[in-house]
Amino acid sequence: MVGLKLPTIARARRISKTKAMNRLTESLTANYSESIVEVLDDLADNFLITDPAIAGHPIVFASRGFLVMSGYSREEVIGRNGRIFQGPATNRRSVMEIREAIREERTVQISLLNYRKDGTPHWILFHLCPVVMEGRVMHFLAVQVPIARRSRSGRRGLVFGACRDEVREELGSRLDSFQDADNRGLEAEELCEASDLEKQKATCAAKNILSILNYYRKHTDRALCGKRCSLATVAPLSSYLNISLGRIKQSFVLTDPYLPDMPIVYASDAFLNLTGYSRHEVLGRNCRFLNGPGTDVEALQEIKDSIQADQACTVRVLNYRKDESSFWNLLHISPVRNATGKIAFYVGVQINENSKDAQGLSPEMRQLSAVAAVKVAVRSLSAGPGPSSRSSSS
Repeated sequence: MVGLKLPTIARARRISKTKAMNRLTESLTANYSESIVEVLDDLADNFLITDPAIAGHPIVFASRGFLVMSGYSREEVIGRNGRIFQGPATNRRSVMEIREAIREERTVQISLLNYRKDGTPHWILFHLCPVVMEGRVMHFLAVQVPIARRSRSGRRGLVFGACRDEVREELGSRLDSFQDADNRGLEAEELCEASDLEKQKATCAAKNILSILNYYRKHTDRALCGKRCSLATVAPLSSYLNISLGRIKQSFVLTDPYLPDMPIVYASDAFLNLTGYSRHEVLGRNCRFLNGPGTDVEALQEIKDSIQADQACTVRVLNYRKDESSFWNLLHISPVRNATGKIAFYVGVQINENSKDAQGLSPEMRQLSAVAAVKVAVRSLSAGPGPSSRSSSS
């Protein structure tokens, strides 16, 4: 039995990995021409492109210059979150400032201590900016300029001849004396500042890359046979909300009740894996595309009635994947309210009736857990200092 199961598990893992890589590649090719990767690869700048709509906010492109600077291969970087370049002396306040900029979808430029693959630290000027398309943030661009070595006096009157690889050796014992749990490496961070020339270099590189992305952007009609809501009319989710939702591993979608035909505005990776559709094939469509000849109309009416009554419901419905194979979907739908108490979305959590949960949780518990996590993400964002996740409907 074991001999039969192992090849099956290995094959399933390979298929899952292939799907994940295809989704990462599609992050660029779905929005830009097929040649965009080659064009970006010819640039000498050190930069990364990340996608906040994919779970984990992963890197979807890494330039050759960045790979040389960091010592990583492209395969080791694509699909990973940028935190892999941080280390024990990376300033936590700087990291929080970057996260806040992502939350607010704005540009930030900050000196940062990162680490190469071999573990050596190096100072960079980190320039992050949103890549906006059709009024929505599609990606984040992170340009990284190495900060040159130069002499500078520290707070304690010490002269440091370098601020890159030597930071551990020169600051080692001193850092231990004033680091604390919340601010590791704060003094080391303050010892190295980028020059005006380095700041200008980062800004110019970012502007150049953004202009290239805009030039190669696809201009396509995203309407699908008159049944799909144009993505231009779908209110964009905050990048921070996308990232928060991406941490939820269950299969689910969010729909917008304030747009015609109540289109999907977010689809989790687990939902894409379950149904076989890609993200750009799902966003902007009503969930009925999962229905087929065997779908029970009474179950669909129950869903419609619960939405009209602003109530949650759970149904068992026969749905269909992209390859036309069917599965029994244990579907739970619930309204999601923002911090003011107004319904912002409806969440639909899907569970394949034949699937098993590794932790032994019942389908009901898995559904309620996912709904609770979605509600926390939406309420925390709409109550925070950043832009509202539902500015169009609040």
